[in-house]
Amino acid sequence: MTNIGIILGSTRPGRVGHQVAEWVAEQGGQHDGIDVELVDIEDYGLPIFDEPQSPLLGSYSHAHTRKWSNKITEFDGYVFVTPEYNRSIPAALKNAIDYLYGEWNNKAVGFVSYGSNVGGARAAEHLRLITAGLQLAGVRTQVSLSLATDFAGFTTFTPDGRHNTTLHQLFTEVTAWADALAPLRRR
Repeated sequence: MTNIGIILGSTRPGRVGHQVAEWVAEQGGQHDGIDVELVDIEDYGLPIFDEPQSPLLGSYSHAHTRKWSNKITEFDGYVFVTPEYNRSIPAALKNAIDYLYGEWNNKAVGFVSYGSNVGGARAAEHLRLITAGLQLAGVRTQVSLSLATDFAGFTTFTPDGRHNTTLHQLFTEVTAWADALAPLRRR
């Protein structure tokens, strides 16, 4: 089985991202050959990056970093669920990503974004650049959700059915890339 972590990238009170991440995890759980787990960065209580050494060294001083590292290491690939904040990703998500390096390497990643104008597409594009620097293989297919059309009253997630098909394709691509990169992770 291929293990895929669904990384919820918003920590804001009143966030709608949890609804999206649960939907992604539910859809992923129906996909053959993968196990999915929802990982909420809020649960890790990561302060602004506070490790005295670079994550490149993989030597962590703080328990919160070791806990985060252990969780991220468990997965073969990821699907990031992110809102778009000011044409980019939330600071909490960038901070969580920056805590680690080697744990991300040679794995696959997909993106599910949401926002008011272009479905969070700019946030997903920023994540593509960030994750490429971490040696994550980003898949082409992504899901972009509109707060205006995929959320009732901008608060209750009611995705259009077409997103299920796109999300299924995203999981197919993440799984294929994660499996193809497996030999590189075993070195």
